[in-house]
Amino acid sequence: MASCSKILTKTDTEKRLSVPIKFLESLPPFKGGHAVFFQATEESGTVWTFQCSTRKKGRYQKPVLSRGWLAFARKKKLEVGDKIEFYKARDQETEKPFYGVRVEREIKILGAVIGYMNP
Repeated sequence: MASCSKILTKTDTEKRLSVPIKFLESLPPFKGGHAVFFQATEESGTVWTFQCSTRKKGRYQKPVLSRGWLAFARKKKLEVGDKIEFYKARDQETEKPFYGVRVEREIKILGAVIGYMNP
């Protein structure tokens, strides 16, 4: 199903996570507002609550994850260069849709990024 992945920047790890506008299509409806809460489950089963908000004014929506994001980033010890992925999937038993989140840590050899791995 739909997903969004991003290599983290300093702003992403210290303030808020900016996400592509396309990510909004996979979230619950905003119902006329500029923010929506959603829960995402890690592969370990831990559930996190995030708020995705957009600008109230202007042409460009600029979606960001604010509430819940910094607690997640700190708990996971996210660093610049790490990769975050949000995805929408279906539970195999119940067929109920859910949001998932996974983190991948940058792997470097002699300063060059050669890939990513789950921490």
